[in-house]
Amino acid sequence: MCKPSVFMLLLSSVSSISLFLNRQVKSTDRFERPSMFALSKVLRRSQRLRLGACTTALYSNEIQSGERSFFTLQSNSILHEQQLEPLPRVHNMSSSMSNRLLSSTAGTKSDQEEDDDLEDGFSELENSKSGQESSTSSSSDDSDVDEGKLSAADDEDEEEELELDLAETDDSKKTLEKKQSELFKAIVSAGGLSVGSALDKWVEEEGNEITRTEVAKAMLQLRRRRMYGRALQMSEWLEANKKIEMNERDYASRLDLIVKTRGLEKGEAYVDKIPKSFRGEVMYRTLLANCVVACNVKKSELVFNRMKDLGFPRSGFTCDQMLLLYKRVDRKKIADVLLLMEKENVKPSLLTYKILIDVKGSSNDIKGMEQVVETMKDEGVEPDFNTQAIIARHYSVAGLKEKAESVLKEMEGESLEANRRAFKDLLSIYASLGREDEVRRVWKICEPKPRFEESLSAIQAFGKLNKVQEAEEVFEKVIKMDRRVSSNTFSVLLRVYVDHKMLSKGKDLVKRMAESGCRIEASTWDALIRLYVEAGEVEKADSLLSKASKQSHMKLMMSSFMYIMDEYAKRGDVHNTEKIFQKMREVGYTSRLRQFQALMQGYLNAKAPAYGMRDRMKADNIFPNKAMAAQLAQGDPFKKTAISDILD
Repeated sequence: MCKPSVFMLLLSSVSSISLFLNRQVKSTDRFERPSMFALSKVLRRSQRLRLGACTTALYSNEIQSGERSFFTLQSNSILHEQQLEPLPRVHNMSSSMSNRLLSSTAGTKSDQEEDDDLEDGFSELENSKSGQESSTSSSSDDSDVDEGKLSAADDEDEEEELELDLAETDDSKKTLEKKQSELFKAIVSAGGLSVGSALDKWVEEEGNEITRTEVAKAMLQLRRRRMYGRALQMSEWLEANKKIEMNERDYASRLDLIVKTRGLEKGEAYVDKIPKSFRGEVMYRTLLANCVVACNVKKSELVFNRMKDLGFPRSGFTCDQMLLLYKRVDRKKIADVLLLMEKENVKPSLLTYKILIDVKGSSNDIKGMEQVVETMKDEGVEPDFNTQAIIARHYSVAGLKEKAESVLKEMEGESLEANRRAFKDLLSIYASLGREDEVRRVWKICEPKPRFEESLSAIQAFGKLNKVQEAEEVFEKVIKMDRRVSSNTFSVLLRVYVDHKMLSKGKDLVKRMAESGCRIEASTWDALIRLYVEAGEVEKADSLLSKASKQSHMKLMMSSFMYIMDEYAKRGDVHNTEKIFQKMREVGYTSRLRQFQALMQGYLNAKAPAYGMRDRMKADNIFPNKAMAAQLAQGDPFKKTAISDILD
């Protein structure tokens, strides 16, 4: 019997669909009999190997005219070529709210009086310097990516891979140098000047020359600091002043920056302005990645298929993007992507394995996770620090302390000082394991000259270990460092206060943050709302959410709504639970199973009949899992009981 392919092994660890895949396999003759036998065993096992709690499919089999889904529940959607209706132009696709939209769509500042509930220390936020800034100039500086993650750190690493790809030029790879670009320094030190004015001064008055290498270094350094607004202004100035000859990578970089600062739909409109000769694979890859970050299933699938129609080969990058998407919104389709990759001879990348490892780990299927790791190593793919950190985190969550520490020791290597890239994760995971001694050992090496990310990780680590005072001391050191203080820095300590229910200290920190002129980001609002909810003041949290939705320059995180919705549901307050459910729709969050579960729990706790709940879910193409089905049965106003049968 021949050895099963890597995809067979991965499917055996990841697949949780049986009927669909059985139909797929029966409809094709591309497998040899031994492989067919291996896959049939996989399919039988898949009924026992669950992916865990899956969010539901956001896309229906019933595709509207003129559009098609990447994966639909049709037996020949993957394995057979079909004659398909032509796709609409990607940049003319019907609009929908992007989950990553950074410009304000929730409304403008209200003229009504300040709510008394917010006058106890948090009203300073409404008058902070950044709250009044234009969303189009620098609306994304310091911003956080708040949607769909392997983990916060993992998603940043994935995004940085895209940043490096867009920033790297053919001339040089010196963009990775640690030394700051002089062009970057001129932009960030401009103060009140616009980026254009600062660049005019740097070139004309100071006599500096713009080179490709200098531009690439400055762009990368701006991106790494999430100063996307300034990066976009620099890109526009360079083209307007003909300082560089634009190529496809430059246009793709501009597209990425536009989506980050102004939203997905503005990016789609920009695609139409790019010369046709430059609308190549890099541009579409960039558009696809941003659709995935926005968790926009429909547009992601359309762009993915559009690339195939344009003749671009299936690549590891595009398939990994679809894996990321389905990991976040519909895990049943992960196996479909793996089957497509095998059909198209696309080799799994390190990111492919990382995604599958995280899927199994987050489902608490440690055995399945270990099978994926073993397969990866058998295929000659060695885990990097980030992959090892994902594995260690899942061991930690599963209570497998010894296995977690074994992976951490592998990350440290023979010389901890030589593996400094691992410090951030080491601090965090050792803290989650309760190993205060190890946290102090790692921090002792960093402390004389800590990197910014290490300092933030140390604050979190000491917070987890209930060493709030030491977390505060590290925070003060960060503030004194020669760096631009951002809301992220404050948000890390604020979350420590939230975890310890230190409402008074949280208020004082927010006042200090407002006085410093920091932009109030979605992560900060999220921490504030959670702080109020956990302090038992859900009404104040609700009021803060309402004001933040109207005045914030960016979209609030989904968790900000869910904190409040869960609390109202817990109280059996159906009216307010429904209100938050509707607010989430208004700001652009597509309905998911998680929201319906909270809503249904509100009806159950209120002992109120949930009329039409199944129909509401069906209208949103949401299908209940086992837990949700139990909730629906419990809350069914027409359910039969022994007493009702007697009375009938």
